[in-house]
Amino acid sequence: MASRSVRALAALLASGAGFCPLASHAYALDAQFDCQAHPHAFIENLIDNNYIESAPMRVDKNSVNAFRPVHGSDMTAFGFRVYAVLGYEPDDGMFRKGHGQALASPLYGAVLSAPSDSVELRVRAAGSTATVHAVIPMLLTAVICSR
Repeated sequence: MASRSVRALAALLASGAGFCPLASHAYALDAQFDCQAHPHAFIENLIDNNYIESAPMRVDKNSVNAFRPVHGSDMTAFGFRVYAVLGYEPDDGMFRKGHGQALASPLYGAVLSAPSDSVELRVRAAGSTATVHAVIPMLLTAVICSR
């Protein structure tokens, strides 16, 4: 009886294995926050590797494009989960224009699911010159590289 239960449990686990995500490692964006990358290359790499959607989920008045992570993608920056990726480069067709005054200089970054004080500590410990902005206090924080 016990062996039949074990076999039934093993069959159940084996049949459900296809429905469980495989263990994977998060793609860490930390190295790109040396603020030496160009927004086009930063965003294009993430689109090409299927980490973010190719169309922005939002375009701000100042033309900053926010891209949603692809369902199931796992990106982090400084140990925090990436909520959205940001980018804009003047006169670059990859980025949609907003209805207001566009930024004069390029920028790229990420919105992280973490409070700004925690993000600030890790960004500085990593030696990054990126700026840190609270988006929603205690919930979402933007890390931005600009020129």
